[in-house]
Formats: sequence, C-alpha cells, structure tokens
Amino acid sequence: MGVPELKNTQNTSVEEDEQKSYFPRWQVKKEGIIRPDERLPWGPTVLVGLQHVLAMFGSTVFAPLAMGFDPNTAIFFSGIGTLIFFLIVGGRVPSYLGSSFAFIGVVVAATSYRGGVGGINPNMPVALGGIVAVGIIYAIVALIVMLVGSRWVSALMPPVVTGTVVAAIGLNLSGAAIGQAAGSAFAGWMAAVTVVAVALIAVYAPGSLRRLSILLGGIIAYLINLICGFVGLGPRIDFHKVANAAWIGFPHFSTPTFSSGAISLIAPVVIILLAENIGHVRAVSSMTGQNLDKYLGRAFMGDAIATIVSGFGGGTGVTTYAENIGVMAVTRIYSTLIFVVASLVAILLGFCPKFGALIGTIPTGVFGGLSIVLFGLIAISGARIWVENKVDFSKSRNLLTAGISLIIGSGMVGGIVVKFGNITFDGIGVATFTAIVLYQILREKESQPDESVVADSAVGRE
Repeated sequence: MGVPELKNTQNTSVEEDEQKSYFPRWQVKKEGIIRPDERLPWGPTVLVGLQHVLAMFGSTVFAPLAMGFDPNTAIFFSGIGTLIFFLIVGGRVPSYLGSSFAFIGVVVAATSYRGGVGGINPNMPVALGGIVAVGIIYAIVALIVMLVGSRWVSALMPPVVTGTVVAAIGLNLSGAAIGQAAGSAFAGWMAAVTVVAVALIAVYAPGSLRRLSILLGGIIAYLINLICGFVGLGPRIDFHKVANAAWIGFPHFSTPTFSSGAISLIAPVVIILLAENIGHVRAVSSMTGQNLDKYLGRAFMGDAIATIVSGFGGGTGVTTYAENIGVMAVTRIYSTLIFVVASLVAILLGFCPKFGALIGTIPTGVFGGLSIVLFGLIAISGARIWVENKVDFSKSRNLLTAGISLIIGSGMVGGIVVKFGNITFDGIGVATFTAIVLYQILREKESQPDESVVADSAVGRE
C-alpha cells in the first residue's frame, strides 16, 4: 500500500500545482530523473539544452535541404515553433519541434522539385501553402480534442499503434544512419568510435557528465576525426565554407501561395503528425511515470500553430522530434526548461550562417554514429510504450498490427513510396496507416482457444 500512496501524493501535488498556475514551478533537482516540472541548476540546464540542439540539428537542416528550403530559416522557425509549443502546453510537455521528414516526399511531388539537396525550390510558395493547410487541419483536430477529450484518439490509435509508429520511425530512419556510417571504410570506423564514445560516457562517466553523453561523445569523435585527418589516416575536414560564411545573416523569409492541387497532396501528412505527437507524449509519459494524455489536445495545438507560423514565414512543417526523445532517454532529464534554452539557441543560430557551416563540417561517420544511437533509442522507445502499457502480444490483433507495420516501415526506404492518385506516402506514412487500419478491422473474440497460433506458426512450432 505504501507505493500507491506515494504515487497518489505525487499526482495530487502535480494537480494542485496546475490549479495554482499555468506553468510549473520547476523545483531544482540535481540528481536522478528530472521530471517535466523540475529543473537542473541553470549551468547544467544550458549544457543539456545545447545537447538537444546538436541532436535536432542534423535532421532539422537535412529536411529543408532535401525540399529546396533555406536551412537557416528552418532552424529559426524550429526555435520559434518550440517556444510556441512550450507556451501552449504551459511548459508541461517536454518537446523540441524540428523539420518534419513526413513533408519531404509530398513537397517534392507537389512542387516537382528536382534540384537535389542544397538547391533552391522555385515552387516553394506552393509547398508553403500546403504546409499551412496541414497546420490548419491539425489545429481543427486539436480543438476537437480539447473540447470533447482524447478518448476517440486513443481508440483510434491505442498504445499498440502508437508504439508501432514510434518504433517504425526509428527503424525507417536507421537506413540513413547506416548509409552515413557505410560511406567509406574510414566513415565506418568513425561511426564505431562515436557509438563507443557515447556508450562509455553514458555508462561509466560521473553522473553530471553522463547526462551529456551525446554532446561529449560527438565532440570526442569529431576531435579524433580531425586528428586522423591531420596525420593522414583519413580525409581532412574542410573548413572553407566556415571561413567564407558570414557571422550574421537574416533567414530568407517567404510567403505561401495556396494551390488546391498541392494542398490535396500535402494535407494527408496531418495523420502522420498526429501519430508522431501521440507517440511522443506516450513515450515521455512512459519514461517519466507521469500521465501526459490530458495535455494531448494542447500538444496538438502547439504543433499545429507552430507549423502554420513556419509555413507563413518560409520554414518547413514541424513535428515533435524523436531525436530529442532519444536524448531524454539517455540523460533522464525531461525538464521543459531545457527546450526553452534549446529554442533560444536555435533562434540565434538562424541568424548565424557561420555556425551552420561549422555544424556542416561534422563528418558523415560521426553523424552516422550519433544517428545510430539516437534512432536506436527511438525504436526502443516504441517498444517501451508497449511494455509500459502492457500490450498483450499473445493476441493476434496486436501481433499482426505491430509486425506487419514494422516490416513496412523498416523496408520502405530508399525512395520507395505508395501513390493513391495525387497522394504519395513514404514508409512512415504507410506504416502509420497500416497500423491504424489493421487494428480497427481486426476484431477478436472475447476468448480464443489458441491466441498465439500466429506467433507459433511463424517460428515453426506446433
């Protein structure tokens, strides 16, 4: 009886705090799990915030490059969007909002962009109109959830579905991580060095340093790569772009143009954003031991408004970032103030092309190693949702929903897409819809004589 009483006391104190103020009081805590309504001293808070900037940077920059958008603008609006999210959820849900990969395929299709990574998309305004439309639809769904509750969302996407989507995201992105690591023999070795550095720091470093494993592991691997380049054991890091980049420069703002064709193509992305956000909230809930479902409507609205603002200014659509879930899983720091620091740094970086150029010098092997760690943790976060919610995989409904969707999500890589007329879905999108549809159409009897028959036959048992 003692443990439940402690939990009830904690939940009661959180509810009382919510009634007294819109934002948490963020009590200072120096060790153990740092929950969303707690914080580290300001020095460590800033350092962990920088680690989250590093975690989001690669994906937040790559997505706009792949769509022909300006990366500095995307970084700027990721910071703005994260602040918007923080304000709307009242600082109760830890999250960083970065460039969403779900938009890449549909934006390229809607704009017929063929410029490749690093080019400028001449039809960017049309894509921005579609992104704004997604944000508006998203906001309508958020408003419904805020008015009538999230039970219907939970029924549509229960833990077996959200856990599957989160795991599928990690597995789908794993191909990019392995691709970076396998670019050359030297890149492979550097990826291995990066993984080992992060792992050793995460497990064996003193408590305070252990929380900075991603940042410190990346710095150590970068320095090793730099030294290897100087002594001729590998290619040298090229700093020419850093030298030529300006210290201060404004992001390139653009305005949207609304086209019905582009909107119809891009609009279905809202389903993926909903699933990603639900998965994010559930993953953080499982890691912190706090039920954050009551903030789901506000979390939807925060992401929606951030996407609308980004689309009106020339940025990409944004989403709650799984990369930062990976950092939280390693550090066990969930304080929402961490993301205020990260967002402010991102806004400043949006005005500093030189820093973006410096981050661009991180070798592919090092980035690959960091990505392997982070994407692996994302995939395991999905599995953790299953465990924490006691998903019963002896039931064929759950087993098939997860198994089929994961195979699709992990296998549809390298540009493989599914098209329905003018609508295009990548691996994450197809896995999301597959999980939702399979769970709804597969109905089991109340009692099954042999619920594990599918699992048994799959491994050849009788």
